[in-house]
Amino acid sequence: MDRAIEQVDVLVVGAGQAGIAMSEHLSSHSVPHLVLERARIAEKWRSGRWDSLVANGPAWHDRFPGRAFDGDPEAFVGKEAVADYFAAYADQISAPIRCGVEVREVRRLDGRPGFRVETSTGVIEAGSVVAATGPFQRPVYPGIVPDGAGIVQMHSADYRNPGQLPEGAVLVVGAGASGAQIAEELLDAGRRVFIAIGPHDRPPRRYRGRDNVWWLGVLNKWDLEAPSTSKHVTFAVSGAHGGRTVDYRRLAERGLTLVGRAAGFSDGVLAIEPGLAENLATGDANYLSVLDEADAWVARNGADLPEDPEARTLLPDPACVTDPILSLDLAAEGITSIVWATGYGLDFGWLKVDAFDAAGKPRHQRGVSSEPGVYFLGLPWLSRRGSSFIWGVWHDAKFIADHIAIQRGYRAYRAPADTAARPAPAAATA
Repeated sequence: MDRAIEQVDVLVVGAGQAGIAMSEHLSSHSVPHLVLERARIAEKWRSGRWDSLVANGPAWHDRFPGRAFDGDPEAFVGKEAVADYFAAYADQISAPIRCGVEVREVRRLDGRPGFRVETSTGVIEAGSVVAATGPFQRPVYPGIVPDGAGIVQMHSADYRNPGQLPEGAVLVVGAGASGAQIAEELLDAGRRVFIAIGPHDRPPRRYRGRDNVWWLGVLNKWDLEAPSTSKHVTFAVSGAHGGRTVDYRRLAERGLTLVGRAAGFSDGVLAIEPGLAENLATGDANYLSVLDEADAWVARNGADLPEDPEARTLLPDPACVTDPILSLDLAAEGITSIVWATGYGLDFGWLKVDAFDAAGKPRHQRGVSSEPGVYFLGLPWLSRRGSSFIWGVWHDAKFIADHIAIQRGYRAYRAPADTAARPAPAAATA
């Protein structure tokens, strides 16, 4: 006899920050649900990041409302402590999480509402499905340097520490948070380091005594809606070393060699796009614009925040910028490894529903997909700039849980039993 198929009102896929936030809000609506996680709670924080990673925002900000981090609220919490925080939070809210279960396929049921979910431990039927797998699903490689080039290559998702790489110089590709932090760590370890830099934003870590996350809040930038263009904007920001502004010129003074974007590879030589100075200028413009807006806010509100004139002092361009390298002979420079800090793509191959456009991107509005009953949570710009951040995903989860609860109310509605027997209303008379 076949085993009975497990039934659940809402199935949440993923027990990271998004899945735990979703569970909290579903519980507040008394919505029965189950969270499936193929590994451990917050596994990406534990095994999907390098050893020295810390949160990019201070502890007082990068958290859920219902629980504070232990210790200094201004500190930048290490990745293991972040994972422990979410495990403790899940226990605090009694989240119904089942670990070690992989979701392999989700399809809509035929002729009745809900979805058939194939998992590594059996079949589940769910009324609704929330994809809470986050934005870091599939490491993206540009494919510029072939595998057989005789050089160690890895994505930042696989990088752990400098000792993992062979002796020799290292090329880091990518000017965002990961690239900046990994390049500096390698530099601190005594490595000769090159970094390929494209256009990027680089906000100040602190200004006039307040952290960048505070300025984003009072300037109402966390709530910015998704930009009309799908073009990705790289942000160079770091909580490492207690948190300080990413400054590539300062790192160049310490020996980091800056180059432009990687363009192609042939016979051991990496072609470099021109435009390094312009890419740095893009970061400077973003940096200075934040200072300008902060100063204007202080003046408008009469805030008693100390002036910080030194923040506007920019170092001169180093020689590698004024006389840029346009081709990089890896062997001649002693480069034995490349770390690709080139971001991630989405991977929803397991979700076999009508919720994606022709390019495979989720079709949704604030996480409510075009496929009724399917929801997305934790994606960048899901509803606002803060959507993929710890605190932001908590608020997005509340919106989705509200939507699920409202839909359950509609489905539960039953018309009065005598509706069909009631006489039609009399015609109006003049």
